[in-house]
Amino acid sequence: QALEDQYSPSRWSPRLDRDTIIDAHLAVTAAGTERARASAQTLLHVPYGNGDGEKLDIYFPTDPSETFPVLVYIHGGYWQCLSKDNSGFAAPPLVSQGVAVVAVGYDTAPEGHMDAMVLQVRRSLTFLVERYPRIRGIYLCGHSAGAHLAAMVLSTDWTEFQVVPDIKGAVLVSGVYDLEPILHTYVNDALNMSWEVAQRNSPMRHVTPAVPAACEVLVAMAQHDSPEFRRQSQEYSQALRAAGWSVSLLDLAGVDHFDVIEKLSEDSYVLTQV
Repeated sequence: QALEDQYSPSRWSPRLDRDTIIDAHLAVTAAGTERARASAQTLLHVPYGNGDGEKLDIYFPTDPSETFPVLVYIHGGYWQCLSKDNSGFAAPPLVSQGVAVVAVGYDTAPEGHMDAMVLQVRRSLTFLVERYPRIRGIYLCGHSAGAHLAAMVLSTDWTEFQVVPDIKGAVLVSGVYDLEPILHTYVNDALNMSWEVAQRNSPMRHVTPAVPAACEVLVAMAQHDSPEFRRQSQEYSQALRAAGWSVSLLDLAGVDHFDVIEKLSEDSYVLTQV
């Protein structure tokens, strides 16, 4: 029961009770995405593969130069809910600064399983690189389960993909980097992960030594994340640092597991600025 509580982010917010905070999060991200779609030049539901969930939403910069950086956003939802369709809320402040924003869709559980989701996110990046030669550097941003998927991208052996994305930075927000504890909670009811699958897909267990071109990593956690979520962020950032990565740990005051990412729609928010 203690573990279930630790891995139930909705129990830890001082703002709203656990029943309303998820609905509030859905409403805020949906409204923010609607605003972003109304104000930006977009290409929606771009297929990067044949699967139902294998689609991207692209928000282009207001004044695109010849080349432009892209922020690839990977949504959370414990690998079983949310979608790219409410993941465009972070676009407005960035597109106004010449950055493209891409919201990645993937097949969530129970249709999708963990190995497939990790592969889909990796393939979405190779698709972007091949399709848009004007991209100048990719920056990953993932929230919660999305931070896990972004971290798995960092441990990719790209030789089997024939393309090496130029990943310049990764912003990992309130993530889970060791899946083993998840096996013992309600979260695994839909995921149906075995111990082997959890090991294979735990970024904490696949930290590779940093190469000279390794990107900068920002691991962010919310003041009101659960102690277990905060521990995971701290330990993963330490493991990256020990392997020679350039990593910063950002502890964001006054936010919980949900508004830590919702506030990316605000220009003045510290994470938006970073």
